[in-house]
Amino acid sequence: MGQALQRAAQWTSAKGGSGGKLEFTKLNEELLNTIIQWIEGFGAKYPEEAKLSFKSPLTWPSSLRADMLSGAGYTERGEEVVSEAQNDKGDHPLLVLKKSGAQEYMISIMNLEYAEAVLRMASEKKLSEVRSCLEANRDPVVNMLGERFATVEGDDNSIFRFIEEITKEIETLAKQSVNAENEGNTEKQAEIEMKKTQLKLRLQLLRLDQQLLNQSIISITKDVRLTPVSVDGEVSILKDLSGEDDDKCVLDSIEYFGDGYVFKNGCRAQPWRQLHGDICYLVVKPHDGDTMYITANTSGYYLNNGLDPMKAGDLKYTKVGDSYKDLVTLLKDKSPRFGELIDKQEFALKVRDRDHDHVIDHGGETRSYTEEDDFTHRTDTKRQEKKDKDQKEDKQKQNATKKKKLSPSLKWKALGMEEYNEDEKKDKEKRILRKKRTPTQLKSKTPMGAEDSFSESSTESEEEEESIERRSETNADLPSEYWQIQKLVKYLKGGNQTATIIALCSMRDFNLAQETCQLAIRDVGGLEVLINLLDTEEIKCKIGSLKILKEISRNTQIRRAIADLGGLQTMVKILRDLDKDLKCLAAETIANVAKFRRARRTVRQHGGIKKLVGLLDCPNVQGTLTPDMEKDVEVARCGALALWSCSKSKKNKEAMRKAGAIPLLAKLLKSTHENMLIPVVGTLQECASEPSYRLAIRTEGMIEDLVKNLNSSNQELQMHCASAIFKCAEEKETRDLVRQYGGLDPLVALLANNSNKELLAAATGAIWKCSISAENVKRFQELKAIDLLVALLNDQPEEVLVNVVGALGELAKDPPNRAQIRKAGGISPLVNLLTGTNQALLVNVTKAVGQCAEEQDNMAIIDKLDGVRLLWSLLKNHNPEVQASAAWAICPCIENAKDAGEMVRSFVGGLELIVSLLKSENKEVLASVCAAIANIAKDEENLAVITDHGVVPMLARLTNTTDDKLRRHLAEAIARCCNWGNNRVAFGREKAVAPLVRYLKSSDEMVHRSTARALFQLSKDPENCITMHEAGAVQPLMKMVGSVDEDLQEAAAGCIGNIRRLALANEKARYS
Repeated sequence: MGQALQRAAQWTSAKGGSGGKLEFTKLNEELLNTIIQWIEGFGAKYPEEAKLSFKSPLTWPSSLRADMLSGAGYTERGEEVVSEAQNDKGDHPLLVLKKSGAQEYMISIMNLEYAEAVLRMASEKKLSEVRSCLEANRDPVVNMLGERFATVEGDDNSIFRFIEEITKEIETLAKQSVNAENEGNTEKQAEIEMKKTQLKLRLQLLRLDQQLLNQSIISITKDVRLTPVSVDGEVSILKDLSGEDDDKCVLDSIEYFGDGYVFKNGCRAQPWRQLHGDICYLVVKPHDGDTMYITANTSGYYLNNGLDPMKAGDLKYTKVGDSYKDLVTLLKDKSPRFGELIDKQEFALKVRDRDHDHVIDHGGETRSYTEEDDFTHRTDTKRQEKKDKDQKEDKQKQNATKKKKLSPSLKWKALGMEEYNEDEKKDKEKRILRKKRTPTQLKSKTPMGAEDSFSESSTESEEEEESIERRSETNADLPSEYWQIQKLVKYLKGGNQTATIIALCSMRDFNLAQETCQLAIRDVGGLEVLINLLDTEEIKCKIGSLKILKEISRNTQIRRAIADLGGLQTMVKILRDLDKDLKCLAAETIANVAKFRRARRTVRQHGGIKKLVGLLDCPNVQGTLTPDMEKDVEVARCGALALWSCSKSKKNKEAMRKAGAIPLLAKLLKSTHENMLIPVVGTLQECASEPSYRLAIRTEGMIEDLVKNLNSSNQELQMHCASAIFKCAEEKETRDLVRQYGGLDPLVALLANNSNKELLAAATGAIWKCSISAENVKRFQELKAIDLLVALLNDQPEEVLVNVVGALGELAKDPPNRAQIRKAGGISPLVNLLTGTNQALLVNVTKAVGQCAEEQDNMAIIDKLDGVRLLWSLLKNHNPEVQASAAWAICPCIENAKDAGEMVRSFVGGLELIVSLLKSENKEVLASVCAAIANIAKDEENLAVITDHGVVPMLARLTNTTDDKLRRHLAEAIARCCNWGNNRVAFGREKAVAPLVRYLKSSDEMVHRSTARALFQLSKDPENCITMHEAGAVQPLMKMVGSVDEDLQEAAAGCIGNIRRLALANEKARYS
């Protein structure tokens, strides 16, 4: 019963902290009725199992009342009604009805006999009782028989283990029974009999489960559920047929109800109505009746109650009448005029439906297109093609730009591709565009999984493919190999097994890496033949076909064509083959094809990830290998290569992890073979973007192997290892391991490879992340990494510069390194990079410049190079990260500039700009701007200017924040701004004082210090003192007077002193 509830029953989404509810659908009703029938007849058929006590009671909200249980067998116990009979242990009644509210009851039962009794008492409400029971007990088998029989995904071996346990107990009892006087055998025998009864009940439940699943399958196959796409298709067709002319137009109008917003899933109904299956609502005005309001639900179309007079712009969603499978049937039933008009419509379809159900118009005669017609049509076409083949062969060679398009194979048709006639070649691109714009969803024989796998495709990739195809078609001078390959493909199509193998071998003699040869195979229909050969039983044909596919699948157009023809599905099946050569070739071809998103999804959806992970299980990867072991290693290498391509998808990474890829990759990482290590490390560095993989790489001991391979002579392997460390070094534990295993030295050594930019980017990235740890910074100082990094600030690609500047920013946190950057000549190129446009680079550059500005000598150079103005201009950047890092960098510049006040005033509109950033919604931007304002306000003239720009009310609006970082700098800014005019009074008027008092409850000492300073400045106004006292500021300030922080002591004491002086003045005034 558990599997049926999980897989077959239809549940609403869980919300409000509670589980989902069973939907009110026909399928659920059928399942519930089957369960009721099973329970009602169970006691008569299986009395022993019906009386078996459950492990824990089934409890649910019931519609039964206490008066329904009066009579023999039941007794009242306070607000409860309980059965006199109890469970086997004698500690729980078999039925308990307990009052839970005014008119609400909870019922508990302990066996199926009482479940049958509850249904008898429920009478007409038995369906709702079973529904409530299942909703409250999502896995009732656990309550009935215990946790060991809980419903699980995959194979469930619990019943076999239980049988084995009973068998062992019977054998043990038989041995013990040799001694007839052995006491305790009776109890043991009773326990075994109870377990046998449990086993019988479990088997009955499994039989019920199977019955429910079969019933749901039959019901689902009959019930075609509506989708947003199908609804849009029907509505768009009817819109085209609607209008005011009641002789030609089938409807007056048909429109969607609502504001027209379409959610990502295609639905137009509100989210809370989507939980009930609603897709959208239609307003239909027929020619012969009133306006109809129709609900399009996943279960079908039906009328609702129309507009709600109590709620403007809303509907009464209650269902009226029956549901209909399609909109036309509903409208025919409700509008006779619509039925007459729709039957008169003439439809002339030029595209034959994929499952041959469309009606085709032949010169005005309309007839059904049957399978027999399809066979005749294809036979006539082939005969005509054969007749014209010789006449057109010479013309084809003279006009090479015209491609011959043979009729598609059955695989092409199965994938839902359009047929193309030779007469339509010139209109190819137009038909593709028209097909994309078709509003209706044509039927397809493709399984749902496969259809989903072709549903997404990146626009960029499609544009790239089309541009490549157009370029190849304009190439009029085709070499002789093009025609020779086409002849070989003809032999592949028509030859016997020997001729096929010879043709495959001959084809491999050509340079298949050449694009002309690749496209020649595609243009003549060779791809269909090669993929069809993979379904044969002849291994030689499979191997030959895969070797060719492996070579030509490096072409972008070819790999997409292979995916369209269903080649990936066939190759995934081959991964289970016993022949190791076949598995290697299939995995390598998958590696080439899975370079785009749709192909990677196809591999996952057809179980390819699990099979590829299985290829990684290699018994031995080290030492001397026998020929058989070498073949196992090659299989593992090809599997890793395919997983590398597939791992660019986040879902595929998760599927790999669940399939157990991590320990297998860790094992392969210890291999001494570089050709094995490259795909393994490539896969790891691709997966290291996920936190779960980073944790596994660290805990499985892979960091040591990655560091060891940094010393390899293979630059590609070095690059992937450095890239993996770059991604994994986000965690401190990983950074420490890299240092402990001696990984910092080879990383610095890699900086000398100035020609290999990919390796340089990976190495600098690893150094950047490793330099976050202070211990690693010391080692980088010893290795003189700063000089090497500064040398890379010029004439490097942006991906290298981002990492170099990031590393310098981390290293500059240590004061000696700031001077070293200046001595190495790094200040000038850093300031020059402030004029760039790369957002990641700007974030890192501003951080690095800000760290360097902490030293006055560096600040002098930055000021001379106009670096502060460049930083200020970055405050206008639209990226919040750039704005925040620029504001943080401005703070040390103001602190260490010689004439900071004058420098700031020299920036036209600069002060107004920084005050306006207080309107930002990004907390990091707000914190950094508050820090900058705190520094700007040290100059009295600048403080007067920002006050005029409205800094006080803007700061006051931010005081209700709970972010400690923002609190700290906000309080500091308020403290500084209090030193001008009536700003103290203004802060009080803007109600900023009471929220500041709450900051004293923070656990951050830095927040306490800045808050105490702000309160001290604000307490110089009497009204603010009163507000502080009322907000309870005195007690926490008293505790802070005893702090070891002298600044905090002084500010807290000063604030308390001001409050006390005001109190004394009031006392004095009262008694004078």
